[in-house]
Amino acid sequence: MSVPKQRQTHGRSRRRRAHHSLSGTILSACKKCGAMVRQHNACAKCGTYKGRQVVDLSKQATKKSKKAATKN
Repeated sequence: MSVPKQRQTHGRSRRRRAHHSLSGTILSACKKCGAMVRQHNACAKCGTYKGRQVVDLSKQATKKSKKAATKN
């Protein structure tokens, strides 16, 4: 088994770990409804992305209601 020759100093270890920090999620307001949305994601409230309708929320609502009806 190999063993390190010398112990690393606190500064050297911390400098190496300086790039390991996590960044927070960036939120922006939806241009259509004003809800807060993660960048590069479709809006969950109105289903738009880059000014286009990409998610049909009426289909999702019917799926949820059918699933709830079968569950009860």
